[in-house]
Amino acid sequence: MSWSKDARGRRSYHHGNLREALIAAALDLIAEKGPAGFTFAEAARAAGVSAAAPYRHFRDRDALLADVACRGFERFAEALDHAWDEGRPEPLAAFDAVGRAYLAFARSEPAYYAAMFEAQLPPDASPELTRASDAAFAVLRRAAEVVCALAPADRRPPALMVSLHMWTMAHGIASLFARGDAARRKLPMTPEDLLEAAVLIYLQGLGLGPAA
Repeated sequence: MSWSKDARGRRSYHHGNLREALIAAALDLIAEKGPAGFTFAEAARAAGVSAAAPYRHFRDRDALLADVACRGFERFAEALDHAWDEGRPEPLAAFDAVGRAYLAFARSEPAYYAAMFEAQLPPDASPELTRASDAAFAVLRRAAEVVCALAPADRRPPALMVSLHMWTMAHGIASLFARGDAARRKLPMTPEDLLEAAVLIYLQGLGLGPAA
């Protein structure tokens, strides 16, 4: 694939992998306008191809967004899995690292994050997207299972519940504070510290925190 930029700084696509060119153009447009802020024709124009060219790979704009979201979830799953690191050095610290990785991804990959969670795509928009999103959540589920196993069997909370609550806390903080949105409220602490405190209080309430 070969790219250049014209005098106005626009992408100009010459040859190579059209699918990759369209995904790159979509990411640029999402970063600039949000996932709902551009048309299929604009994506083609940003990639430097004709309005008809994208139909060689995608049936419509939603299919293009689904592919972008799928790739985002694949990267997201890798980041979470790397942070979890099979529960090393110990499960509670690794669980905290997963939350931090969630926030870091939202901050460092805002276009992917928006495509994943703000494009209003149904979870089953494509089989590939379903598999990728399920794989990302599975990392949280595995981590929660290990953390929940620290509690006695008769007081062990459901791992699915804990993973859903962890996801809710991390996603809420990421959406509100971790992405650097211009309209966000200012915090007297970092998003990471806010999430760490929330998770600590939550786990202690379940008898799973350090105080246990």
